[in-house]
Amino acid sequence: MIESNFEEDSTNVREVSKDQKDEEINFEATLRPRSLDEFIGQKDLKEGLNIFIHAAKKRGEPIDHTLLYGNPGLGKTTLAHIIANEMEGNIRITSGPALERVGDLAAILSNLQEGDILFIDEIHRMNRSIEEVLYPAMEDFALDLVVGKGPSARTLRLGLEKFTIIGATTRPSLLSSPLRDRFGSTYRLDFYSDSEMSDIVSRSAKILGVKIDQETCQTIAKRSRQTPRIANRLLKRVRDYSQVKHDGLLSSDIANSALNMLAIDELGLDGSDRRVLKIIIDKFNGGPVGLSTLAAATQEERETLEEIFEPFLLQLGFLERTPRGRVVTEKAYKHMGYIKPIDTLL
Repeated sequence: MIESNFEEDSTNVREVSKDQKDEEINFEATLRPRSLDEFIGQKDLKEGLNIFIHAAKKRGEPIDHTLLYGNPGLGKTTLAHIIANEMEGNIRITSGPALERVGDLAAILSNLQEGDILFIDEIHRMNRSIEEVLYPAMEDFALDLVVGKGPSARTLRLGLEKFTIIGATTRPSLLSSPLRDRFGSTYRLDFYSDSEMSDIVSRSAKILGVKIDQETCQTIAKRSRQTPRIANRLLKRVRDYSQVKHDGLLSSDIANSALNMLAIDELGLDGSDRRVLKIIIDKFNGGPVGLSTLAAATQEERETLEEIFEPFLLQLGFLERTPRGRVVTEKAYKHMGYIKPIDTLL
């Protein structure tokens, strides 16, 4: 076994997490593209969305309800803001878990003006009773409320202005069929290419006033897990490192030093990713290992493994899902500095 160049410390803040922290919301907002022309990547999605938007504007109608899905940090929220900007409408933002009562949703819907957009993040986590109230609102622009209790209860229908719901989810399979079918358009966001990620880093650096060359952009892009949110976060960390250690001078070598300090390797794996792979190799001979067993061994939740770790490891070809469980591939063995035993070769 070859020793790792990185010190594994699971207590460190995970810089390549795709979850957005509260203190970074304003930072992300300053870097967010405001139009489809400014949005980098997702070519096929942009072409379809551009036609969709222009057709609605020509008819003078709100855009159809739209569902955006894909891994965290790929630009679902950004696209919702772009659609609102392109349609010249206001956007209201909420999330599935935040809608706890029917009254919460009713208050939001009744205050929407014609052409407004309601963006619901994590829509797959919305309560089913709330979801049923949403059906007539999406189809008929009406809100059905039950007034009173018992035998005297009656249904009251309130008319709503024509609006658009944009739903975002990382797990479209958890949406009920009735809700999913009410969206007029559905778009999937893919991981970004290295060249697209480099362009994103370059654009963000200009907005932040950071002088950076193409080689340094590529260095940061390669370690960003093909995810813009992570690229912007790492750019900020590299900028901080260069200001403290090198008086603001930024180069590819300095970027590499900063990212090595954060224990992020050349493929974008951090200590937590390598720890998952190492546990499968050392404790389970490379797999197969069931997800529940792996969660217990790594002290991570099943959902964390499935939503945060696995997508990128699968994308790299470091992990395989089999009927018997998760298996580490020969490619991952080499990256981790291990030699895969002959009797476990796939």
